[in-house]
Amino acid sequence: MVAALVGAALLAVGIGAAAGAPPSDSRGYVDSTARCASPSTAVVFGSTASSRVAICESADGEYEYRGVRVRDGAKLIVPARPADDGGFTADNKGATYTVTADALTITSGTRVIRTEEMLDFHGSAPSGNPGASPPAATPTSTTPLPPPLPAEVGGSSDS
Repeated sequence: MVAALVGAALLAVGIGAAAGAPPSDSRGYVDSTARCASPSTAVVFGSTASSRVAICESADGEYEYRGVRVRDGAKLIVPARPADDGGFTADNKGATYTVTADALTITSGTRVIRTEEMLDFHGSAPSGNPGASPPAATPTSTTPLPPPLPAEVGGSSDS
């Protein structure tokens, strides 16, 4: 009986901690690499089960991809550019990262390495589906996401 109560209590605590999207504001995810430093502005940002990404635009109109892998805090910050489908792409060592309202897709040449479905997305990049219209409102998922990892801290809310 005691084990069941302890298990139920741990489950309740876990659900409360993981519920909802990561904290965000107009510059991206708070205390995350996927956040635009002032004076840059977030064009789009989103979260998948494995990653958080932001596309930032500098005052001179240049774009930057800011991504972090949630499991270990590995980050990638590289120049980005608008894609033909309305999303954004960034290149790093032979891999191309494409961000749309639907997914983060990582490719190498014509080979798809991984596609991660967007669970939380903010901005106006159209979906990657051909012929699809941009979303009328920012989609918000009720799927729980993990909290930011300590290794991800570094893009503080003051940046």
